[in-house]
Amino acid sequence: MSTQTSTPPPAGKTGFQLPKWAGSFGFQIIAALIVGLGLGLLAKYTGSTKTNPNALGATLQTIGSSYVSLLQTAVVPLIFTAVVSSISNLRQVSNAARLAWNTLLWFAITSLIAVLIGMGLGLLLQPGANTGITGDAKYTGKSGDWWAFLVGLFPKNFLGLGASSTVGDSGAVTTSVSFNVLQILVIAIAVGVAALKVGKAAEPFLNLNASALAVIQKVLWWIIRIAPLGTIGLIGNAVAVYGWDTIGSLGKFTVAIYAGLALVLFVVYPILVRSHGLSIKQYFSGVWPAVQLAFVSRSSVGTLPLTQRVTERSLGVPRAYASFAVPLGATTKMDGCAAIYPAVSAIFVAQFFGIHLDFSHYLLIALVSVLGSAATAGTTGAVVMLTLTLSTLGLPLAGVGLLLAIDPILDMGRTAVNVAGQALVPTIVAKRQGILDESLYNAPRNGTPFVDDSGTVAGETATDGTRAGVASRELQGAKA
Repeated sequence: MSTQTSTPPPAGKTGFQLPKWAGSFGFQIIAALIVGLGLGLLAKYTGSTKTNPNALGATLQTIGSSYVSLLQTAVVPLIFTAVVSSISNLRQVSNAARLAWNTLLWFAITSLIAVLIGMGLGLLLQPGANTGITGDAKYTGKSGDWWAFLVGLFPKNFLGLGASSTVGDSGAVTTSVSFNVLQILVIAIAVGVAALKVGKAAEPFLNLNASALAVIQKVLWWIIRIAPLGTIGLIGNAVAVYGWDTIGSLGKFTVAIYAGLALVLFVVYPILVRSHGLSIKQYFSGVWPAVQLAFVSRSSVGTLPLTQRVTERSLGVPRAYASFAVPLGATTKMDGCAAIYPAVSAIFVAQFFGIHLDFSHYLLIALVSVLGSAATAGTTGAVVMLTLTLSTLGLPLAGVGLLLAIDPILDMGRTAVNVAGQALVPTIVAKRQGILDESLYNAPRNGTPFVDDSGTVAGETATDGTRAGVASRELQGAKA
């Protein structure tokens, strides 16, 4: 009679382990959303306000703002190194010019579809009519115009940084440093193209840049891993500060924006996916981790490493192409912020102030949305894009002030759609050009977006399917 011996758990493992679904990034984000919502409501109904938060409200505000600060800290080096690296990676693609052109073309096509949906909803729902709010909201921010936009493309220094100082009541001088993402993008493109032109002599620089990008992405990866904690603070603070009262005063406008975002994300994108012979279910299951992070972080650039990872390893886009298209999309491809939002908002402002828009105005909205999306620049660009649109149409910029109160609530949905589109376009272009790894696209999602190049995550061995997918991705990238 044979005897059976129990197999001891692997070293470092305990007898009790959480279910696999509980350890997934998606579940953690959803759980954090629920916890943040509950804590935000608790803070709001215990007297926390934006100007006078209580202990819970202040804690949520600190956690949320600290997480956003962590993401923004890495924005400048990430954009520079990612764009330079993406341009240099085009050397590995034989049809680089055609890929680049098709990427920009599909950016424009999807943006045009999104802006048409936005204008249709604005005309149908009439969000600016009978709002019940007064028109005394003043916008004191920078006016957006095409000339200022073009002048702003020229960097004032190598890093695209600016500094401003203020003198307090006590005489203390406080200096803050800001950055212009558009200028950083221009610098990075110029450096990347120059490196390609220089050729072999630029190899050491490109190798150094690639190493710096890997280090920056690893740091960002750590930041992304604590996104559930940041989610609790961000969602909790949004609920505590804005609640339903503020949303209610602009209810039709909020409904119009989210209806447009839902139509693009759940109707237009699936149609495009299906029309190219791809599985809708696989697209959403692949891109969803990045969409969730974008929703809570409200930063396309901050989500960039995760967006690129799922585009390569879940959607099957070759690395040599994805490393060009996704960073470019993170700074210029904004169906939420640059298409739906300015279209609905411009119609709202016109209706609110009783200004009639004719056919030429609607053409201008479409033109600004398709050509001016780079002005959004992946951070707080929706306000910039709105001022650019209003000034082009000659509408009152005071209308921006009316909408700033609910901007954080809207920005969550806008950024989620932005990121979904930033992964969709490279997938479509790769499919059309015959370089998409469809076996990887259709593979079961039995891995995790946090698996690194060695096939492990957090010190644990990845599944065989995940490791095989990574190997397939590397091979496909090499072939491309």
